[in-house]
Amino acid sequence: MSDTPPDHLCNNPASPFHDEAALARGIGIRFKGVERTTVEEYCISEGWVRMAIGKTVDRKGHPLTMKLNGPVEAWFRDTGG
Repeated sequence: MSDTPPDHLCNNPASPFHDEAALARGIGIRFKGVERTTVEEYCISEGWVRMAIGKTVDRKGHPLTMKLNGPVEAWFRDTGG
C-alpha cells in the first residue's frame, strides 16, 4: 500500500469507497485547518467531508451526517505498512 491515503474514503462497509486496509492503518483528516475525528466520508479532489452530527443515528443505526465543503487533507496515522 502506498503512503498516501485514497482520494475518496468512507467508513460505511456498504459504500463502494470503503477500504478496510486503509481504515485499519488509521486516517487523519484535517478540514479547514482543524483536525477532525467525526468524519464519516471524505473526498480530497472535490473538497468535501461528510461529518457525523452529534450522536444521532438513523433507523439503520448509521450516524446522521452533514456534507461540508472546504480544503481537505488526509494522512495515515500509522506510517508503517
